Amino acid sequence: MGIPQIRNPDLPPPDEMPESYHSPIALIGCGPASISCATFLARLGYDNITIFERQKYIGGLSTAEIPQFRLPYEVVQFEVDLMQDLGVKVVCEKGLGVNGMTLTSLKEEGYKAVFIGIGLPQANRAAIFQDLTMDQGFFTSKDFLPMVALASKKGMCHCRTSLPELRGIVIVLGAGDTAFDCATSALRCGAKRVYVCFRKGFTNIRAVPEEMELAKEEQCEFLPFLSPREVVMKNGRVAGLQLCRTEQNEEGDWLEDEDQVVRLKADYIISAFGSMLNERQVTDAMAPVKMTRWGTPEVNTDTMQTSEPWVFAGGDIAGLANTSVESVNDGKQASWHIHRYIQSQHGQTVDPVPKLPLFYSGIDEVDISVEVCGIKFPNPFGLASAPPTTSTAMIRRAFEQGWGFALTKTFGLDKDLVTNVSPRIVRGTTSGHLYGPGQGSFLNIELISEKTAAYWCQSVAELKRDFPNNVVISSIMCSYNKEDWTEITKMAVDSGADALELNLSCPHGMGERGMGLACGQDPVLVRNICRWVREASPIPFFAKLTPNVTNIVDIAKAAHEGGADGVTATNTVSGMMGLKADGSPWPGVGVGKRTTYGGVSGNAIRPIALRAVSAIARAIPGFPVLATGGIDSAETGLQFLHAGASVLQVCSAVQNQDFTVIEDYCVGLKALLYLKSMELKDWDGQSPPTERHQKGKPVPRLEDLVGQSLPSFGPYLQQKNKALADYKKQLRDPVKTDVTETHVPRVDSPKRPIPAVKDVIARALRYIGAYQDLDNTEQVQALIDEEMCINCGKCYMTCNDSGYQAITFDPDTHLPFVNDSCTGCTLCLSVCPIIDCIKMVTRTTPYQPKRGVPISTI
Repeated sequence: MGIPQIRNPDLPPPDEMPESYHSPIALIGCGPASISCATFLARLGYDNITIFERQKYIGGLSTAEIPQFRLPYEVVQFEVDLMQDLGVKVVCEKGLGVNGMTLTSLKEEGYKAVFIGIGLPQANRAAIFQDLTMDQGFFTSKDFLPMVALASKKGMCHCRTSLPELRGIVIVLGAGDTAFDCATSALRCGAKRVYVCFRKGFTNIRAVPEEMELAKEEQCEFLPFLSPREVVMKNGRVAGLQLCRTEQNEEGDWLEDEDQVVRLKADYIISAFGSMLNERQVTDAMAPVKMTRWGTPEVNTDTMQTSEPWVFAGGDIAGLANTSVESVNDGKQASWHIHRYIQSQHGQTVDPVPKLPLFYSGIDEVDISVEVCGIKFPNPFGLASAPPTTSTAMIRRAFEQGWGFALTKTFGLDKDLVTNVSPRIVRGTTSGHLYGPGQGSFLNIELISEKTAAYWCQSVAELKRDFPNNVVISSIMCSYNKEDWTEITKMAVDSGADALELNLSCPHGMGERGMGLACGQDPVLVRNICRWVREASPIPFFAKLTPNVTNIVDIAKAAHEGGADGVTATNTVSGMMGLKADGSPWPGVGVGKRTTYGGVSGNAIRPIALRAVSAIARAIPGFPVLATGGIDSAETGLQFLHAGASVLQVCSAVQNQDFTVIEDYCVGLKALLYLKSMELKDWDGQSPPTERHQKGKPVPRLEDLVGQSLPSFGPYLQQKNKALADYKKQLRDPVKTDVTETHVPRVDSPKRPIPAVKDVIARALRYIGAYQDLDNTEQVQALIDEEMCINCGKCYMTCNDSGYQAITFDPDTHLPFVNDSCTGCTLCLSVCPIIDCIKMVTRTTPYQPKRGVPISTI
């Protein structure tokens, strides 16, 4: 999206920052550690930060030694762009030991702190390889991977080179991530077969598992317990490698057994035995920092500080990081202690425990507060009256996490106290055999709160005292009795609640007592109860409706006529989740395994809830609706807002995870509102348009390459792969292709004002109406992209047995074709496993329904 990073909004303006935050800071090397360190320093408020990079490109090892197919250059550039958004400067072709730059010279130039993140630029080269060159067929990883990167990473530099051309057999020595990168890259450079040889066993491989798995999938051969002894040369070139067996003794040391020798033929050898720093001018430039016996700076592992208090180091040069992620953490850790050091020089004390600022962008400044019935909600997400609000302590924790409002668990008068049965809350069966988090539904037979009204009234008072900006709504329930409703209403109002919710919809247990559903299914009872509460309540109240009625709009109208300020739609749907093989139900209570119809919640009832919210919003414009039922993300929350909801209640999503989901919801909604101002073409919320792809990988149009489409199996797949390989080889040819700039211009600001929450409420209602409003002359039909098709035949099967027999399936190529019988039903698109492989396009011929028998003219 190209949305820039911004300074922490809590910081004073740059010109009002203390003088210490203007201190010059230098970072050496623009790799992962330095990028991370500079970013966090800039987030802390420092505004005079410079990174010096020896090469012409940025990114360090992430750019030069991790292949494009594993870490695209655009990803590294993205991180650098975000860093530069905060004012960090990058100077290329300047580094330690270059043109007289030393730590001492940097100090003389006024830099108050220096971070060294240059990595280990030289390869460890075993003695038997000392005199070998690339022309003879020998590479170190420091030779090979940068050549691969320069040829494959557009934008890395303004040159364009070819990939190294390998052939025959390649032996890669090493068992780390770098070795496996060399192996998989060698295959892409033309190697016929790749052997990965390493000194120890499989249990000692240092690479992350996915690296090894990728090499195995790409048919690399693994040869453990081998150590190189002698290079076999022929006509001045590498012809093979002699290795000996290694074994581990009882002390754990690895020994070479020269009696067990293996000789392998090879056309190329790539050594990936680690790296080091052996440039004298660089080590001299680091004086007076104390060095280890390996020629790297001595570093305090807690602070990343060297022997010189103003010099810090991280990444490979510090000897602590084995991966890019660990290098990033080194930089992050060092940034806080650089901050502590600089502040100490200005007489300030900083906590040794890091408290680093988070990422901020314009999205974080979007206001998602909304006002409903004169009550300001800090955000539209709240907890429904349900298990997540069983106690005051739970609501308190929810507010601390960031929830905008909460409803108490429904409570009544002492004469209506309840005791729950168990088991009573069970996973749904609507998601099949899915266990653990991510359930699509739950069923519960839980009643209202077991706690007294006095407890909840005291709790509301405490919550409002401690969280005055959060909204607390008391959920109350009584039988159809004016005196009871008047009494419980006055108790709730006196406790300081912001609003009330009348639970007229509990689908189990309470209805048998003449409460909940027993009241909420009758418009007359709903209207009268709302009138009673209106007489007793000076604060807003909302009637919670049940979906277990013929027409929920009639109930909403009754609440509106009774004086309700709004409604909640909807409570759970009455149902039975499932029966076991022996006929017994779950949940089954007691020895007799008895059950009752419970309330189904979660994503399974979202269509019902969306229908209820939109129908009420259409029937009673401007009447607030508190939506609940299947809200599990910012995207689904926005759907309910578009359907006419004012705020959003959540329960099942919290049951699936915990209160922390609120952070995703708030940031997600802010992003969705922000993107509405960007005018991004063909985006769906936060989802960009889908490129033409094959199992997620972009593909060119084969019809343009070979004149026809080819399926993805058997000999056709071989022909297809060859055509694609030739195409990619042509792209790599520097003679036939020009250098193209891949750095996409970044979007700096919205094109129009960012909408507020109130601006998107009910936006979808103009699209919803009666069936008679739909135009049956504007027809569509399916269009299948043969390049993206994986030839699974699912569209053909579903159209043939569940649709209109409008798809034919070629028995040889397995390519599906849509004929003119297509009615545009969209069933094929719904079951296709490949995103956007099938699209619905405007029909170009008149649609003539097949009537079965001719229409009588009489």
